[in-house]
Parts: sequence; C-alpha cells; structure tokens
Amino acid sequence: KEVADDLTRLIETANAPIFGIDRNGNVSEWNRKTAEITGFAKNEAMGKNLVNTFIHADHRSSVSEVLTKALFGDETSNYELPLFTKEGEQRDLLLNAT
Repeated sequence: KEVADDLTRLIETANAPIFGIDRNGNVSEWNRKTAEITGFAKNEAMGKNLVNTFIHADHRSSVSEVLTKALFGDETSNYELPLFTKEGEQRDLLLNAT
C-alpha cells in the first residue's frame, strides 16, 4: 500500500504531463501537469475518451493507431501528440507510450 501511495504521489506531482487510458481509450490517469497544460481539470478528463475528446478530428486516426499499438505492447517513443486545450488551442506533447 505504501509503495502504491508513493507511486500515485509521484505521478500526480511530476513536472511532466502524465496521463493514462484504459483498454477502451478512456482517460484513467491525468496528473496536475497535464491539467495545467490542457486547462482540463482531472475530474473533467477522467472517463472521457482521449482521442474523441482531446484530439482534433484530423489527427484522430493516427493517434488512435499509436495508442492501440501501445495497449498491445508495441511501445512508441517521441510521437508528437496534438492535444487540444480547454480554450481550443493545440499543444503538441512528445508522447512515449508504454
């Protein structure tokens, strides 16, 4: 339990955006830095489909492909993920999907 709490705290307070998705592509983790960059609070993002909610339609297919591969164990490094902010601005994040 203590190790799990320490890892949760580390993810939450990291100085890098960290988010996670479940097998259906729904947001299951959204740390403070991700909230700061996107403008979406954790409670606004959790459970939402990452691609359909936070990715522009022009990029959804390629982002879905990368995330699906990651979910099946095919890691991706340094993929430019075009996330949209609450204000509608695009923020390109460097994604390492494992």
